[in-house]
Amino acid sequence: MTQVNVLPVAAVQGLPMKGPSEGDRLKLLDDPQEWAAFSLPEKSQAGCWSSSVVFEGMHCAACAITLEDALRAVPGVESVQVNAASHRGRIVWSPDQTRPSEWMQSVARFGYKAIPANDAHAHEWRRQEARRMVWRLSVAALCMMQVMMYATPVYVTEPGGITDEMVQLLRWASWVLSLPVVFFSCTPFLRSAWRDLVHRQISMDLPVALGMVVTFVVSSIGTFEPTGPFGAEVYFDSLTMFVFFLLLGRWLELRMRDRTAGALEAVLNRLPDSVRKRLPGGQWDLISIRRLAVGDVIEVLPGEALAGDGLVVAGQTQVDEALLTGESRPLTRQVGDRVIAGSHNLSGTIEVQIEQVGAATRYAQIVSLMESAALSKPAMALLVDRWAKPFLVAVLLASLGSAVYWWPTDPAHALMVAVAVLIVTCPCALSLATPAAMLASAGALARSGVLVRRLEALQNLASVDTVIFDKTGTLTRDAFDVAQIHVRDGVTHEQALLWASALARHSLHPVSRALWSEARRRADQAETLAALEAFTANEVSETAGQGVSGHLGGGLGRVRLGSAAYCQAPSFSGTHLQVSLADGAGWLATFELAEEIRPEALSVVAQLQALGLSLKVLSGDAQSAVAQVARAVGIADAQGACSPQGKLQAVQAWQAQGHKVAMVGDGLNDGPVLAGADVSFALGQAVPLAQSKADFVLMGGQLQVLVQTLLRSRLTLRIVKQNLLWAAVYNAACIPLALIGLLPAWAAGLGMALSSLLVVLNALRLSQDLPSQTLGA
Repeated sequence: MTQVNVLPVAAVQGLPMKGPSEGDRLKLLDDPQEWAAFSLPEKSQAGCWSSSVVFEGMHCAACAITLEDALRAVPGVESVQVNAASHRGRIVWSPDQTRPSEWMQSVARFGYKAIPANDAHAHEWRRQEARRMVWRLSVAALCMMQVMMYATPVYVTEPGGITDEMVQLLRWASWVLSLPVVFFSCTPFLRSAWRDLVHRQISMDLPVALGMVVTFVVSSIGTFEPTGPFGAEVYFDSLTMFVFFLLLGRWLELRMRDRTAGALEAVLNRLPDSVRKRLPGGQWDLISIRRLAVGDVIEVLPGEALAGDGLVVAGQTQVDEALLTGESRPLTRQVGDRVIAGSHNLSGTIEVQIEQVGAATRYAQIVSLMESAALSKPAMALLVDRWAKPFLVAVLLASLGSAVYWWPTDPAHALMVAVAVLIVTCPCALSLATPAAMLASAGALARSGVLVRRLEALQNLASVDTVIFDKTGTLTRDAFDVAQIHVRDGVTHEQALLWASALARHSLHPVSRALWSEARRRADQAETLAALEAFTANEVSETAGQGVSGHLGGGLGRVRLGSAAYCQAPSFSGTHLQVSLADGAGWLATFELAEEIRPEALSVVAQLQALGLSLKVLSGDAQSAVAQVARAVGIADAQGACSPQGKLQAVQAWQAQGHKVAMVGDGLNDGPVLAGADVSFALGQAVPLAQSKADFVLMGGQLQVLVQTLLRSRLTLRIVKQNLLWAAVYNAACIPLALIGLLPAWAAGLGMALSSLLVVLNALRLSQDLPSQTLGA
């Protein structure tokens, strides 16, 4: 077997390595063959690429704004989205004007590093970041305890109870112990602040770093000149305490980000770097996954992930598709079964013939949806982003004003009041309040098989009062049985089914799939399968919500398959779904299709009604069939014979009355209404995910998670409001205390860290599974 080289993408992720410079390594990404590793062609802008990256060195909303401004300034960069909570970005760029190395170097000049989001070594980089954070936190904790021990005698003894020489000795000891804190533990804050000053930017680290530097300098002057204007008191204990508390809060934020993004990262990094491909002579060759092509046969060993969508051609095993479809149980796959990229092979060795690779796989579509969720910004978070920099400028001005006010009274005290204002007003908790809760909730939903395309949809879903269901493929299963066939004189059942299947094979609609499956079943029994597959339609076109048409041979001309109105066909008595076939001379046949109601539909409808929601059914099928299904599941308001435009108009009418509407459909003919509803759900297995207009995609195709998603959205909004309320109360209470000099620097650092910690811990509640009694409510 040949040896596979390490992918160049892995070389830019920031791990220590010898060899080319950082700029040279970035230029490796300028090779168009490397773009597919972290980019996709941008559908909305011809010729452009959309790249997903993770940013190292950012900590707040102001950092996100700085990054967006830096990237937009690069010629050829069309649009930028950066999420402060997930540290992820999406850059749309034109290869005619720029290359990845150019826009990545633009952020490097501001002290940040852009890493390909799908880098196989990104997890290792995060581990190293966490390890460095733990070391800094440990040093700060150890030094803080020692400094507090040296500061305690000064606080607890009566005046004159300790000699000046001993006080000075304790100060010197505290100064020495503060050096590792300042020059090691404080490094992230100081480096970020220096970067801001050099580039005339501002982030939340700037006021924090100023507070640290001022405290250390004032205390050092007091140590070296005990009789000078700053010699009355030193603040090494305050310095080490608030550094420790700030690092503790940041470490917990890092842990929270890893936890809430866990489902996203688990999905994004599931594909292997290399695969074993069967050569024409029967040997196996190890190749890069990017050289894999449709038609290749690969070998997948137990414990490995599938590299593409394909068909099992040898072997039998069990696969884990939990993170891709929401199915928690291992699924058996044998010869003739299909497997999907990103699923894990659990037990046996199998050989798979590849049918889809790269962006065409179901896995790539899932990744695209999850990345869009990680990059989206809810309205509340956008408001915080908009005010982040002006707020920080106000913080600096308030700190300066407090120092000027207190300076005539006591210069040392004035500087410490300014430090307290700098620390306590830093809006870390405010910037975390919304995105932390949203990402935690999105991560939990992803683990249960619900992909969130827009984080703002979680906020909107909490206020929904009306839920509209499509019928076919939503309340009913997307599989039908042909119960009866009506034909005009001179046409046989076999002829009608042959003609209908020739059109149906060109459509993804569940009805079309049912007709094609029935035709194949009958042809297989009659041993005429080859003739069936050879009979095809030409110039086929599909009208959303109506049917499909095309030219057939045998003198039939253009034939239509679809609703009775579309085919100008008669209606037959009965409650089954009816699909008609017509040619230029008129009606040819009508197929009655028996459909099965989803077993969970009745329970889901009852739970939604118990939550106070108004439920309706809108469908393009005949009114009789729609009414029967609606009655069976317990929905009183049902409308049939609706075109896609008619569904959208009905939703807009309810919205005009003040209702907040959620639409649940299969995503095939429901594109307009899914886009027009306040919140929309699509069953993920009914349509290619990349074409979905929905805010949520139910990967497992089960309606039960709809209730869970609604309940979680309400809990998410409640926790976001709690976080914002706490951040507001904290600032309203502590800022006046700091301004009047009643809040020491160490207490300001503790308050800032605790406020961020409280927001993070409150958000982490959303990463847990909902209690069973809640789901049953």
